[in-house]
Amino acid sequence: MEKSRCRQQLTFSLLFALWFTCCLAQTTPSNTATAAPTPSPSPKPQTERIKVKLTGYPRKHNEGRIELFYKGEWGTICDDDFSIANANVLCRQLGFVSATGWTHSAKYGKGQGKIWLDNVQCNGGEKSIEFCRSRGWGNSDCTHDEDAGVVCKDERIPGFVDSNVIDTHVDENKIEEVRLRPVVPLAKKRQPITEGVVEVKHRDGWVQICDLGWTIKNTRVVCGMLGFPHEKKVNRNFYKLYLERQKNYFHVHSVACTGTEVHLAACPLEFNKPNATSTCAGGMAAVVSCMPGPLFMQNSGLKKKLKISTNVRLKGGARVGEGRVEVLKNNEWGTVCDDRWNLQSASVVCRELGFGSAKEALTGARMGQGMGPIYMNEVKCLGQERSIWNCPFKNITSEDCQHMEDAAVRCSVPYMGFENSIRLTGGRTRYEGRVEVLSSGPNETQSWGLICGETWSTREATVACRQLGLGYANQGLQETWYWDSSNVTEMVMSGVKCTGNEMSLSQCQHHKTVSCQKSAAKFAAGVICSETASDLVLNAPLVQQTVYIEDRPLHMLYCAAEEDCLSKSAAKANWPYGHRRLLRFSSQIHNIGRADFKPKAGRHSWVWHACHGHYHSMDIFTHYDLLNANGTKMAEGHKASFCLEDTDCQEGVSKRYECANFGDQGITVGCWDLYRHDIDCQWIDITDVKPGNYIFQVVINPNHEVPESDFTNNAMKCNCKYDGHRIWLHNCHVGDAFSEEAERRFEKYPGQLNNQVS
Repeated sequence: MEKSRCRQQLTFSLLFALWFTCCLAQTTPSNTATAAPTPSPSPKPQTERIKVKLTGYPRKHNEGRIELFYKGEWGTICDDDFSIANANVLCRQLGFVSATGWTHSAKYGKGQGKIWLDNVQCNGGEKSIEFCRSRGWGNSDCTHDEDAGVVCKDERIPGFVDSNVIDTHVDENKIEEVRLRPVVPLAKKRQPITEGVVEVKHRDGWVQICDLGWTIKNTRVVCGMLGFPHEKKVNRNFYKLYLERQKNYFHVHSVACTGTEVHLAACPLEFNKPNATSTCAGGMAAVVSCMPGPLFMQNSGLKKKLKISTNVRLKGGARVGEGRVEVLKNNEWGTVCDDRWNLQSASVVCRELGFGSAKEALTGARMGQGMGPIYMNEVKCLGQERSIWNCPFKNITSEDCQHMEDAAVRCSVPYMGFENSIRLTGGRTRYEGRVEVLSSGPNETQSWGLICGETWSTREATVACRQLGLGYANQGLQETWYWDSSNVTEMVMSGVKCTGNEMSLSQCQHHKTVSCQKSAAKFAAGVICSETASDLVLNAPLVQQTVYIEDRPLHMLYCAAEEDCLSKSAAKANWPYGHRRLLRFSSQIHNIGRADFKPKAGRHSWVWHACHGHYHSMDIFTHYDLLNANGTKMAEGHKASFCLEDTDCQEGVSKRYECANFGDQGITVGCWDLYRHDIDCQWIDITDVKPGNYIFQVVINPNHEVPESDFTNNAMKCNCKYDGHRIWLHNCHVGDAFSEEAERRFEKYPGQLNNQVS
């Protein structure tokens, strides 16, 4: 018995010694006290999506302190062991193609709260920072003096949806969704709903807010987040009679907005306690009434009375209520720099344009770059101003800002339900397919019908993509036999003709009764949509600086004649004797959009021109016209795109397209293509033009063959004076650069208000 007890004690002692030695090996630090512990292997992917954002100051849109959202809290990354490989992973998560550098020692300021990761070691190919080796979440021996930052290459991943936005900073767990519940039967059928009981989403249902202490400031916030710029007084007595007969569930008992918040969740709220009764003694459910902007107003009489700002506009956005912010000064449009750009300033812009409060304040030319002056910097609105011009701001110099820092907004707009009456079928992704629209039949039955592909173009495709909420039109297709996966075969719309500005296809012109010569389903209309698009604009000052007249001998114009670059009278000339008088100039065409400009046709269908020895990727890339005071063309020219390439680019942007050796053609975002004044067809043949005053006009991509985010800036115009020997151009400007008043003074005739000859 004694031997057995001794044996048990010995066994226990040996096991304890082994366990203790093992613990020492795991916990005893090495001789070098500063050595970091070995990073743990890649953790298992988190069930919740890890959010990443750039923050700090001063910074540009593509750089900043890295912060991660994990377990409901934002935190930073320590700079220990940080590398360019880590930066590459993080930049790709943010939607940039790669990183150009990283920073240490809290260059963009010290963060607050958690330091989520330390000793991060990525290989560079991981899809998320969470797959990289580290000490583990929340395990760090750093302070915020060591917060890491990244500098990303200012080039977006094509099709990346998440933008670099300035967040609302609201607790979405408090209030996720808000709606107005109308009580009048007629109002339930109309869109948008402008008046009703305020309800918030709670768990699986909708609950009310007690109106005790409710103010007009609360109403302003609710209306703003639902897309309405103004609020109205409501007939509380009418609703009291109705609500007394209803059972209400009060989730919120007190709301104290200041009126400048962009979301109800950003206001101080008092919630009903779980064990308390849900009564609202002395009050009732909160009710609001909102005033929509002119674009969403049903009453045409009121629509005329409502005025929106004429010296602020949005450009380059795919959806209603979004775009680059431009302001008018001295009859010329310019942009706003994104330094200190925030939701309060963005909301002032949104409301003065007839929308609600801002959903997002975007930085870094996320809606494309402008071309004119930059008028404002460090705009500091409080949120109550009637116009951005009433807000404090700094006048800037060219050293302060560049157009890659142009500010943009996404505004809250009323829910109209347009997306419920259109769908795409047969496509490989949700961004492409055959267009089907919901049609009402007899006895109020509804069915999906097709749209006739005849006359279907980029303009109609633009409206369809906008209605679907899928961004810009990449292509409008008149045949869709390769997307034949639907049972729908009936054509319900034909002759669709849109301006391109409509919110839905139902607002476009179309035949009253369907008339479609090719009525088979394979000839139904289709679209390919994209979150990004190119935007071409001409350098107007360069045209004005480089213009001159040349008398060119006919024997040097044989190739030009083959390409139809001379006026019709040239065919009757005594070749090869004599000459043609040519108005020559240089064209520098910039891509200021968010996607590369590429020819519509692939290289397999480019046309070889033997005389000039090059391929044409687009038959007509630009139109050149000389117009008289009545808008009549007195002389014209055109330019086929024999070589679309990156002649030069902004700093930090690399060339992608080069025509040499049958290379790819296109214009990269941030680059430009230069057609010099001394190349063939870079002219207008003015041999038959008499001395006088004219308007000189250049239109890029005139047939809209290649979709762009904005076609209104594709034309450039100048006043032109020709005395028979010399020529002068002045007031050269891109078509939408001037105010309407200045444009009318420039035109002096009614035929050309939109850069198109009527």
